[in-house]
Amino acid sequence: MSLNFSFLSRYWFLFVDGTRTTLMLSLMTVLLGTLIGIVISLMRLGRFRASRWFAQAYIEFVRGTPMLVQIFFIFYALPQLGLRIPEVPLFGPDFPRYVSGIIALSLNSGAYIAEIIRAGIQSVDKGQTEAARSLGTPQLMTMRYIILPQAFRNILPALGNEFVTIIKESSIVSVIGIGELMYKTSTAYGNSFRYFESLIICALIYFVLTFTTSRLIALMERRMSAGD
Repeated sequence: MSLNFSFLSRYWFLFVDGTRTTLMLSLMTVLLGTLIGIVISLMRLGRFRASRWFAQAYIEFVRGTPMLVQIFFIFYALPQLGLRIPEVPLFGPDFPRYVSGIIALSLNSGAYIAEIIRAGIQSVDKGQTEAARSLGTPQLMTMRYIILPQAFRNILPALGNEFVTIIKESSIVSVIGIGELMYKTSTAYGNSFRYFESLIICALIYFVLTFTTSRLIALMERRMSAGD
């Protein structure tokens, strides 16, 4: 079988659009997922039993159910309960699809990031907290300026792996019609019938995205460890 990439002259824009959408989805998921993870991890380590129970239940439920089910639940099931995402003319008719996909990816990623952050916080020596308490530092300031910066350095490799996973798993939102990279790739090979070549290009783009992210995380890790 001979490879033929001549179809790119007609369908290159599909891969560009898909890559741009994948990057947007991944960036929004990383930001929202990290915020959710921080909140859930602090609830998990909090002093209130109700908050600990809620955080534990959330983590176990999200990690124990397939992401595909979660996406379908948010996009198809919630509107039947009246929780419908309104269309915004400025962003086009596909706005509810994108919001549903981002919410599903963020909620899923937040559960895993919460466990990563919890482990990072618990890895910090308790003497740091006791020293801050003896100096009269409020608990919120202790967590923000003393514990979290040290925990972040400890969890950076695991957090980087989660970010790479988000880029790859964002392809699953194509099932609800979001035009990310995999969705656009299927459109390209459906029109050109060049399945092998289209998937090679898709795989190479994903590799470039994940490899670049891994290198950036490694560079950040080296800079944060420069003072050790």
